[in-house]
This record gives sequence, structure tokens and C-alpha cells, in this order.
Amino acid sequence: MVFLFQRVTRRPRRGPASALLRRGSSLAAVPALVALAAVPAAASSAVPPPVRPEDRGGDHLTVVVRRAGDGKDGTYELFCHPDGGSHPDPAGTCRALDGQTQWGRDTFAPVPPDSVCTMIYGGPATAHVTGTWAGRPVDADYDRSNGCEIGRWDRMVPLLPGLGSA
Repeated sequence: MVFLFQRVTRRPRRGPASALLRRGSSLAAVPALVALAAVPAAASSAVPPPVRPEDRGGDHLTVVVRRAGDGKDGTYELFCHPDGGSHPDPAGTCRALDGQTQWGRDTFAPVPPDSVCTMIYGGPATAHVTGTWAGRPVDADYDRSNGCEIGRWDRMVPLLPGLGSA
């Protein structure tokens, strides 16, 4: 934007004609300012650029499910705040994840290494979740290799597909 400044000097008044001339010189700058102010609006595009996944606000997760069977395998995107993506139920999944999210606790944390878990095999299904949740990076692996891992998987339904009990 360009600003025009007029230097003001004190002169003795000489009558109505000189007053109009002085006033006219300052008014002459107004159309120039209006024209310059309109340039950015005319130069900008009427269509906004497309929204890329990395440009969206809120939370974003990518989920890759393997060996879950019954058409449950695949890769899908989940966006929350606002809800969207290729997940079958973005709104319900975002609500479920919001309900599990607690300050100071990692929603996607692995089973602690010193846990005592039942030796129940829940099947070959695996999942990998990456992205951002609650402002923190997510890179979590899931399987159903024992009772603790099955419980961890089941707590993430509907983000992960429900597979029933082992």
C-alpha cells in the first residue's frame, strides 16, 4: 500500500479562491489512494487454493490395518476438529478419542513392559497409527498377541475395527 503525504505550510489566507485550491490539492490525492487500495483486491484470485491435509487445523491420524479380515483391512484418514476424512465414522471416532484423551496421559501409549498379560492370542490383525492428536505426534503399533494388547486394541475401537473377543 502506498501512502501519500502532503506537506503543510502555514500561509496567510488570501481569500476563498486560494482556500479551494488548497482543499482541491488534498482532494486530488483521494482518487489515487482509492485506486491503489483496490489493486490488491483486483489482483487476488477469486478461488481459494485447495486444502491439503497438512494445511488443515485440528487433529489428523492415518490408520493402516492389516490381516483384520472381513473387509476391515486398508488405510484411512481421520480428521477431528473439524471432523472428516475417509474413516467410516469420523464424528463418532473423534468423540470416542476425545473421551479417552486426558491431560498428561498418552492416549496411544504402548502396554508397559512390566505388565502381566494373559497369554490369549487374538489373531493376526495389526494396525499402525500415525499423525497428530491433541497437539502431540502419534506413531503407534497395535496387534492382538496377548490379553493386554487385545485390551489396548479394543480401547481404540472405533478408530481401529472391532474384531470381537478372542
